[in-house]
Amino acid sequence: MPELPEVETIARGLAKRLTGDVIESVWLGSKPEPLKSPAAEIEATLLSKKIADVRRSGKHIVFDLVQPGTKAEQSAAAQWIVHLGMTGRLLVCSPDTEVAKHTHAVLRLASRRELRFVDPRRFGRLAVIEKFSPPGAEPLSISPTDFAVLFRGRKTPIKSALLNQKLLSGVGNIYADEALYRARVRPRRRAASLTADELRLLHQGLKQVLQEAIRLGGSSISDYVNSEGEEGFFQLKHRVYGREGKPCRKCGTPVKRVVIAARSSHYCPKCQK
Repeated sequence: MPELPEVETIARGLAKRLTGDVIESVWLGSKPEPLKSPAAEIEATLLSKKIADVRRSGKHIVFDLVQPGTKAEQSAAAQWIVHLGMTGRLLVCSPDTEVAKHTHAVLRLASRRELRFVDPRRFGRLAVIEKFSPPGAEPLSISPTDFAVLFRGRKTPIKSALLNQKLLSGVGNIYADEALYRARVRPRRRAASLTADELRLLHQGLKQVLQEAIRLGGSSISDYVNSEGEEGFFQLKHRVYGREGKPCRKCGTPVKRVVIAARSSHYCPKCQK
């Protein structure tokens, strides 16, 4: 599933290419799973709207829509919310590009291009809303103090707490493992057991790893590509995630894998305590 860096990369690419364009027609497929709002409502909300901005909020992509040529154009009239799920993609194509199997939405634009939502496994979701707010805090902007408060008194493993979208919106398996490695904390540690120094290092490590991953276009380890169909490169920099049995890049100890709440977790048994 695309995590914060991948969704941020996609949103930035879409913003550069689509901001200011107008949606001239909307086609939605017959499969009900991707539609979190009724099809008729999605079509009516998108049709003839100008795309004022595209941005990330948590793991969601938010399209700010305005009515072109009116005073209301100064503020968003509605928002189109896209969650990519496990295998979702948003691709900007020319109309003569072959429509891929598992395409669930096609937006024809005034620029004579199309924005297509493709999702083979149909875990992605499309919705329209007046104003979207993610359930948890933004990992890239939360302060060290507020970050520490999130885990106070929590008896769950710190890895599970990091993945709790009601606490932090956007953090997933890859970057939780990588942040815990940088903080030298094992994923099974109870969140409440972390010291103030460990929480400070975790806050710092999480922000660093997310920012580095964004600079490298995210991690392409499965189906992820950006809005131009290109892969990211951060998977080449992973220190523990997906490296079970391989030597720790710092100490040489084989990386271990454990399962916590049905999720794989990777860590170095020597570097992380």
